[in-house]
Amino acid sequence: MLEISPSRIARIAIQARELPATETVIRTYISDLNTDEQASLVAVMWIGRDTFDADELAEAIETAKVEATAPTANYLLGEAMLADYLEAGLEALGYDVEGLEDEHLK
Repeated sequence: MLEISPSRIARIAIQARELPATETVIRTYISDLNTDEQASLVAVMWIGRDTFDADELAEAIETAKVEATAPTANYLLGEAMLADYLEAGLEALGYDVEGLEDEHLK
């Protein structure tokens, strides 16, 4: 189970498409998330990147918690296709990405 709302992930994906203009905003937003939320965010990115399958969500979250060695914002912002991976991860988990993103664009 995700420990971050899909809406928050969609918000980060939207902002990631506007890098580098939004880098400070995203970095602060991610840094302000708690450890569980950050691990879920990384797990969704990994699922979107095909490192894990959607049915391995719990394992991906646990791995993200165990393997966290650098600030999560640094790790995620180092991923050139962050927005695409987050969106693909949400879709793989059964979320309506377009609907979630539309909520933030209104």
